[in-house]
Amino acid sequence: MSSSGGDMSFWGHLDALRAVLVRVAVVVFVLGAGFFVAMPWLFDNIILAPCRDGFPLYRLFDWMSAHAGPLAPQDDAGGTFHVDLINIQLASQFFIHMSASCWAAAVCGFPLIVYMLWTFVSPALYEHERRGIRRAFFFGCLMFYAGMATGYFMVFPLTLRFLADYHISDAIPNTITLDSYMDNFFMMVLVMGVVFEMPLIAWMLGKMGILRRGFFAKYRRHAIVGLLVAAALITPTGDPFTLFAVFIPLYALWELGARLVPEETVDD
Repeated sequence: MSSSGGDMSFWGHLDALRAVLVRVAVVVFVLGAGFFVAMPWLFDNIILAPCRDGFPLYRLFDWMSAHAGPLAPQDDAGGTFHVDLINIQLASQFFIHMSASCWAAAVCGFPLIVYMLWTFVSPALYEHERRGIRRAFFFGCLMFYAGMATGYFMVFPLTLRFLADYHISDAIPNTITLDSYMDNFFMMVLVMGVVFEMPLIAWMLGKMGILRRGFFAKYRRHAIVGLLVAAALITPTGDPFTLFAVFIPLYALWELGARLVPEETVDD
């Protein structure tokens, strides 16, 4: 470890950590308050946008249905897709308002929060360690937000469009609750954000000498099958377009992870 923070006592470190955590709490509170005020607009225009047929992915489907012929995604809803949500719990809307505000504050403030924690940790690191962590931080944030965008614009709408129109019997209409919608929305968007961290995890494991590039070559076929199954589970619509629309980004992450493993870990 570097000597820049070595002269500080244990209690000095504790005071510095406390100050950082207070600043983090202030940032989350301020952002959360702002999102709480803006949440009605965010719900109408962003969170509930996949419930309406004007969503960008649905417009793309309509265009492909008109121009791509048999290669277009299967779409029985046409241009009339719409999902009406209901609320069956007295306090659900209030608690979802609060939780969505905190969720948005944590997601949008994540880079700033990590930077504040970084200011506490960085004095104890060597310069080459700082450079490596700065690159990992930037790349990790970029991939996390790219994954969330993929989840929001592709994975969640595909799943919603399929499941909202799926019936085991025509005698049973689908009535979707607000709680169910939000649980799936948060889960899929955040899971895709985490999934997009695979290349960063591969890079870190490669730096630690745990993961070798030969691993990717050896298990590439297994990965293709596993990722195809994962894509089929995420988008169970049955047409090849939606299957490969999810599979291709997942496989690209696998290959990017292989490229990021350092050369010195390659098996001879």
